[in-house]
Amino acid sequence: MKKDIIVPKVKDVAVAVIEEQDEWAAYLLNMNSVSIENTLVSSKGYGEINNKLKKTTSFSHFLGTIKKNSFKKVELINKSVLGLTNEFFITYYIDGLIYDKKYIFLPESIITENKTQIPLIDCKGVMIK
Repeated sequence: MKKDIIVPKVKDVAVAVIEEQDEWAAYLLNMNSVSIENTLVSSKGYGEINNKLKKTTSFSHFLGTIKKNSFKKVELINKSVLGLTNEFFITYYIDGLIYDKKYIFLPESIITENKTQIPLIDCKGVMIK
């Protein structure tokens, strides 16, 4: 039974976190040659700060259709939660098939030293593909 279930592999979709003035912003990048539809992003932060367990509110963002080779802003990330694990769970459809993937930015990974060139947006940031 389990072998009959098709689980499509996510490819060419990434989450990038980019520094914008005094805060960071999360973006979803669609680097596919087709649009992704009914795109939903769930995000949350969790972990320890100063030896105290912390967690953020869970957010859900409906982004709709993201055209091929384009991107959309998901949310702003306050500097105070960069020391936490920041998790983004992405769900979308291509040709009626559902795709999903979890992107996890580990504590202290969203820092200036980890910035690389982000495709499509043409700026530097921290990206997970």
